[in-house]
Order: sequence, then C-alpha cells, then structure tokens
Amino acid sequence: MAAHAARNLLAAGLPVTAVVRPGDIALAELLEREGCRVTVCPDADRGMGLSLAHGVTAAREAGGWIVALADMPRIRPATIARIAQALADGADIAAPAYRGDRGHPVAFGRRFLDELRALTGDSGARALVQRNQALLRLVDTDDSGVLLDIDRRDDLSRCA
Repeated sequence: MAAHAARNLLAAGLPVTAVVRPGDIALAELLEREGCRVTVCPDADRGMGLSLAHGVTAAREAGGWIVALADMPRIRPATIARIAQALADGADIAAPAYRGDRGHPVAFGRRFLDELRALTGDSGARALVQRNQALLRLVDTDDSGVLLDIDRRDDLSRCA
C-alpha cells in the first residue's frame, strides 16, 4: 500500500521523502527501490506529528511540502499535481475537496517550515490547518481517492 501511494506521488513529478519507523527495513528498501528518499524517524512511535516534523526537517530545503499518507493509495497523480500547482501558484496551504469534503494530501508553503518542524503528538498537522483556515485553498476534484483512508482490513473492500 505504501509503495502504491509513493508511486502516485512520484508519477505526479514530485521528489518524495518517505519517513519510516526504526527497524522497518523491508519497507525502507521497498520505498528506496520505488525512487523515494527514505529517512528513519527514531521517535515515530511517539506520534504522527513527530514523523511529519522529521520528514520536513529532512527536506527542509524544499519550497513547500505535500504531506501524504501511506495508507491512502488511491489518490490520482493528477490530483497530487494539482495540489502542488496550487502551492506553486501562491497558496499557503492547499488540499483537495471531493463533493465538499476536504481530503488529502495537504500541501504547506515554506512559511510553515518552523511550525511543521515543531509538530508533536498524533494529530499531525491538523491543528495547523485549523488555525490557518483562512489560508487554505481547496482544489475541487472528482477523485474520491482523496477521502479513502485504509485503516482497517474492511476498508480494503472500498479500493476495488
């Protein structure tokens, strides 16, 4: 699933930095073979926020960051490219919307470097987006994959 999500990001023409847990050698090797830059977050077990901060720190030279999740393998490369383009066109935060619901991935402009690097806990960047709703540019899409999060085995049936 993570490899498929990574392939979609790469197909959108983006450099991909993948964050993995310590000891997850098989996943790290798989993602490297796909073309990702892989970095190990020693504190990944302390929450998604720390993993996100680790990834942004590893790619701190970037002009912005698209935060994508490994358990969302059905987001189309074209949708990801549109989110990247919204950032390139000046959006501070950009995210896709499917039938009025905000989805993933979420992109952050360079101005959020310090706040992203300071994240902790399990909420990732959710609070950052909530605090900056006025800066959020929603990009309408017909891509239902932006809402399809695979958390349980039952969720896989929606991927067919």
